[in-house]
Amino acid sequence: MSSEDERNRAHREAMRGRKVEQDALVAGKVHGQGLLLVHTGDGKGKSTAAFGMVARALGWGMKVGVVQFIKGKWITGERRFFSRFPDQLTFKVMGEGFTWDTQDRVRDIAAAEAAWDVSRAMIADPALDLVLLDELNIVLRYEYLDRRSVIDVLINRPRDKHVCITGRDAHPDLVAIADLVTEMKLVKHPFEQGIKATKGVDF
Repeated sequence: MSSEDERNRAHREAMRGRKVEQDALVAGKVHGQGLLLVHTGDGKGKSTAAFGMVARALGWGMKVGVVQFIKGKWITGERRFFSRFPDQLTFKVMGEGFTWDTQDRVRDIAAAEAAWDVSRAMIADPALDLVLLDELNIVLRYEYLDRRSVIDVLINRPRDKHVCITGRDAHPDLVAIADLVTEMKLVKHPFEQGIKATKGVDF
């Protein structure tokens, strides 16, 4: 038997053992309630991953609500694309723009409160399976909303409701109650090389 045949046989045996282990692991799990997911970190991809989840949900015929905090009314690829699914998705752009653009804390707080009112209604809406709260972490970091009230709504959401929250600097209280937390780590970014945000990649 050639060394390549031996490698292939060893691989099959190893994978057979892995399958037994994996099947046993999965057998011990259950289909549970709606999940609370948090995408945070200083790397790119938090909202991108969340919108990938939105696409996945739509693919299964689920209904989705999206509320964008902070981000302004500028047109993005995701907003253009998801407008093709009006029967399945409600997309609300509620921000006034980045905080360094608005430079108006009172206005930013008012916008955050209005967005949170819409968010609470979506979370309570039995017709929606998944709710994406894009950049809510930023709003909480700047204390535009009462964090304890937000946490209370998230903890007491309908049992089958999935909620995904994005933004840098997720608060430890939110991390503590989440079912899944993913931290995007910055390794390299084109902006550091003098390249502006790119259509179809960044927005």
